[in-house]
This record gives sequence, structure tokens and C-alpha cells, in this order.
Amino acid sequence: MTETVTKTSIEKATLFERLGGTEGIAQLVDDVVENHMKNPAIKVRFLPYKDQPERLAKIKQHTVDFFSAGSGGSAIYTGRDMPATHRGMNISASEYMHAMDDIMLALDSHEIDEESKKEVLAILWSLKESIMAK
Repeated sequence: MTETVTKTSIEKATLFERLGGTEGIAQLVDDVVENHMKNPAIKVRFLPYKDQPERLAKIKQHTVDFFSAGSGGSAIYTGRDMPATHRGMNISASEYMHAMDDIMLALDSHEIDEESKKEVLAILWSLKESIMAK
């Protein structure tokens, strides 16, 4: 009986709610950025932000707003679109996969359910073309 109630509750909740709302997404973003800074394949892109705390905070807030708005929350994303944000970075397929792995690792560390992880993965795949090699 409990399993059915839990499954029904998950199905009715938005992805935003299942990720813990704004606070949960903010914690996930913090962990994802930390994972990126430790990942040998992509850390060179992220480590310079350690010396730019205001810029890093702004990037994190934009990321929280972007993902909150796109997952059913009430946040309004006011940042640039994905192609404009990533223009000139020439992000490779390998780097994109490493970034996705870091995101999934953060979701695992927060014990996010499998269905929610699948939804996040689908969102990441949908953004791939607008981010890579721009």
C-alpha cells in the first residue's frame, strides 16, 4: 500500500517539487558546480570562477532559475538563452557527457528518485544541441 501511495505522490508532483523546490535545486547546483570543479575533464572551465565569487554566485542563481522555471517552479529565468550563454566555448561532446555525469552524480548524492533522474536526463539531452560547439 505504501509503495502505491509513494508512486502516486511522485506522479502528481512536478519535477520542481521532486527536486526539493528552489532550495533543493540550489543545493543540487552547488554540488554540480563542485563536481565540475573536481572533474579532470572539465575543471579547467570552472576553476577560474573560484576567484570570481560574485560571478559564480550569479551563474549559480541563473542556473537555479533556469532549472526551476523549466521543471515546474514559479521562477522566472532572466538570463541569456543557451546558445548565447555558451557561444565561443566550443564545448565538445565529451565535455558535455562529463557535465551530464556530474549532474547525475549530484542527483544520486541527494537520493533523487529514478523517474526524476530520467526527466532531468531528458532535459539535458534536449539542451545538448543548443550548448555544444557554439
